[in-house]
Amino acid sequence: MQDPDNRLEETVFRAFPFLRGGDPAVRRDFFDHAVRVQLPPGQFICMEGDQCATLPLVLSGQARVYKSGEQGREITLYRLESGESCILTASCILAAHAFPAFAVTETEVDAVVIPSAVFRGWLTKHEAWQTYVFGLLWQRLANVIAVVEEVTFRRMDARIAAFLVARAELSEGIVKTTHDAIADELGTAREVVSRILKDFEHDGWVSLSRGAIRIIDLKELGRKARTH
Repeated sequence: MQDPDNRLEETVFRAFPFLRGGDPAVRRDFFDHAVRVQLPPGQFICMEGDQCATLPLVLSGQARVYKSGEQGREITLYRLESGESCILTASCILAAHAFPAFAVTETEVDAVVIPSAVFRGWLTKHEAWQTYVFGLLWQRLANVIAVVEEVTFRRMDARIAAFLVARAELSEGIVKTTHDAIADELGTAREVVSRILKDFEHDGWVSLSRGAIRIIDLKELGRKARTH
């Protein structure tokens, strides 16, 4: 991966700081084999049943990894952002299994990809790479366990309230989303989301409009989010 003015190297080092220091052989191997890719929003990175030929490492942007049921319902497993990689892809490469979910870009994504054979070799060759991958495995496993706990043990009205509270804090009180998108995110039916949002509106906590939800009473939504 050639970069005469070092701008790409700096982009990589910001996203993956473990590559900047340590063994120069790790950096040399990385830049010898990594291929840069830039993907538009809405592009599938991996489909369920695909064989994983490369491992992606995200420099910027966001992608979503999710499962889809027979009736079209979806649930988000985790998202990929700058400095992250897909542990499901890594596990599929190591076990020679097909990808068990879907991965799609939600924004423009700038990434580099590593050939699967090279990735396998690095795990036995470079301690820094082992540390990064095993740390990623722990983080993603914790994410998926949290999803299972929410789906199994937490009330849907509390989960929707928590969803709105989290996004309201990033959007100055106006959450731009649809009932379908919330249903896909939380692994439920659109009708369930619509009914609960109507209840929230009736209670004076939110105001609903097409493609947006205005938060009126963040305190009460936060209280609802903490119920079980």
